[in-house]
Amino acid sequence: MRHMASRRQILTLLGTLGLPLSTMTDLLAASNDPSAARPLRVRTITTGLELSPRGESPRLEDALKFLAAAKRSFVNAGYEVQTLRIATNPWLAGASPADRGQVLDRLRVLDKMLAEHDVILGLGPVLTEDRADDSLAQWANDLIGTTKQILFSVVIASEGRAVHSAAANVAAQITEALARTLPGGVGNFRFAAAANIPAGTPFFPVGWHRGPESIAIGVESASVLEQVFRDLQPGDDPTARLRQRLDAELTPIETLARDIAKEHDRTYLGIDSSPAPGKDRSIAAAIEALTRAPFGSAGTLEACASITAALKSLSVTTCGYSGLMLPVLEDPLLAQRAGEGRFSVRDLLLYSSVCGTGLDVVPIPGDTPVHAMAALMRDVAAMSSRLRKPLSVRLFLVPGKKVGDMVRFTGEKYLTDSVVMQLDQ
Repeated sequence: MRHMASRRQILTLLGTLGLPLSTMTDLLAASNDPSAARPLRVRTITTGLELSPRGESPRLEDALKFLAAAKRSFVNAGYEVQTLRIATNPWLAGASPADRGQVLDRLRVLDKMLAEHDVILGLGPVLTEDRADDSLAQWANDLIGTTKQILFSVVIASEGRAVHSAAANVAAQITEALARTLPGGVGNFRFAAAANIPAGTPFFPVGWHRGPESIAIGVESASVLEQVFRDLQPGDDPTARLRQRLDAELTPIETLARDIAKEHDRTYLGIDSSPAPGKDRSIAAAIEALTRAPFGSAGTLEACASITAALKSLSVTTCGYSGLMLPVLEDPLLAQRAGEGRFSVRDLLLYSSVCGTGLDVVPIPGDTPVHAMAALMRDVAAMSSRLRKPLSVRLFLVPGKKVGDMVRFTGEKYLTDSVVMQLDQ
């Protein structure tokens, strides 16, 4: 009888959210069976800490221990955790070229420690001022070519100065250099240009930290969106239904993260509600479930806006982007639709006006000139500043490939095959 009473209480609670009976039953089953597969993954547990050029190894070691404990808590609660990450303050942003070079050896040692614990480190932006720096591209090449776990960014827009034109050119130079650093241009997976990205963003490469040591969560929830939209009934409000379902899914994650933060004396920053996709969980499929048309068709922009409205109105504490992600090389259906010519880079930029993270892992021709990439980055920076929203640019310059060529990323865990897209010049 005690079990039945608890079941009724849970159903009553879920019913107040207005969820369909099938969804309530699924959630109830998951609550009774911690080992049941969750409908979303935890893409990242990210802890933030401030460092200085001295390194402060003990604090990094404490962060590694904290992340391991946090992962155990989430796994024990039935969640799949994909990555563990450390975000730092921009402690290299003010370094001279000589000082940056001297730090490389320390970063290589740190990278080995990170690899042993399967943890990713975000250095944050290494350039925050709007100025030229001809040394950064070579430094980036040396860093990415000799490490595996470290990512970084360059600021191309900030609240104090709308568009960092000179810095956008530096970011384009880095993109060009990293295209040659690793086979297939995959070095650019670990770099992005950042426009008005707030501290506490758990997603990399643009994530960075400021303040007390913290915890933030990023989720991979594209399949939740797809299920919600497939279950819509005539007259249903997709934004309202999605908000209800995401609140139901994210509230237990927030409760757990808050408990972990309290136990380990860290600040809880929130959940980046961006519905990150994966190779088996497509954001394009979710949008097509709503529009009933291929991604890129008329109605796609409206769908993006509807999803964003839900992401921005959740009851849980949110942080970071908390917007719709459209990463071409991380979503097989997005890549397929790009190959079919259903959307362009400019379309992705248009969709970013009502959602998203900007231009993420977009494959472009290997001979794209620096000035064309810089111009596109300035466009994103201008949009970010005008709309007061965080956006980023992560371009995949693919060596030896031209528009329409197929690029394959054999052995890359998170990247899918795609055609090379046209970048207007």
